[in-house]
Amino acid sequence: MIDMHIHTIYSDGDKTIEEILKMCEKRKLEYISITDHNTCKQYKDKAINKNTFTGKIIKGIEMNATFKNRKIEVLGYKIQNLKIIEEWSQKFFSEKVLKEQQEESKRKLLDICNKKGLIYDENKIEKNIPLTDYITIYIYKELMRHKENHKILGEFTESLNIFIRKGLMNPDSEYYTGLCNAPEPLYKDVINVIHKAGGLAFLAHPFEYRFDYTIDFINQLRKEKELDGIECFHPSANEQKMMMLVDYAKKNNLYISGGSDYHGKKKPDIEVGVGRGNLNIPKEIIEEWINI
Repeated sequence: MIDMHIHTIYSDGDKTIEEILKMCEKRKLEYISITDHNTCKQYKDKAINKNTFTGKIIKGIEMNATFKNRKIEVLGYKIQNLKIIEEWSQKFFSEKVLKEQQEESKRKLLDICNKKGLIYDENKIEKNIPLTDYITIYIYKELMRHKENHKILGEFTESLNIFIRKGLMNPDSEYYTGLCNAPEPLYKDVINVIHKAGGLAFLAHPFEYRFDYTIDFINQLRKEKELDGIECFHPSANEQKMMMLVDYAKKNNLYISGGSDYHGKKKPDIEVGVGRGNLNIPKEIIEEWINI
């Protein structure tokens, strides 16, 4: 089994590198990739070089990107030059920029809440959160605390993911917070920097974005800048959708990957290696590209 999509305290996960490695060893995973958001600092952690995990670790990253006003993520695997990634990321994800983005996100979302007549107590919204975390998570928790909001929010009460993907990140939604004022990395530039660092670029979790036209969207991306592969196995897709992505990847000569997208308690129903229990990803799906 493999898990090529895991987050730690170096971005928005809640487990240390050592804790993650122990969990992966317990699961007897053969290959893993710790894909923290917009950073490779996790691979400088001392725990990486311990013998905690006896499988193979593939250096990876999950990078934010924008394409036609849509926010998406790109997974980079087999990163050879971490310095290239880190220096490039600082233009978009330095502490200063992250702080500004966090404040802007809070202001925009609370403005929308006020316009929609949603009830919240700003003092109850977590204040001392890491800059690598997302303030929207904590605003959502506060909104959900008030039952009066549930009727207004409708389907957004089903999950944080739906609220973010179909609301905050959806240009057609009344809850769309738009692009931030800080510079945001373009999809084609993210692909370029991953390649420059010696890595392979995969579109992360296509069905996570909840588009009505997932395959067409992938085609649009590939016309802008070709991908190396697609994350076909992910908790956001049922078996039919995962097989749809596998079939698409094979027909278009794209590599295949998959992972749990583990974050810890922030996604309490997701476990390392198995996701919601329906993932059992064999190492054979990555053997085509893992050794090239």
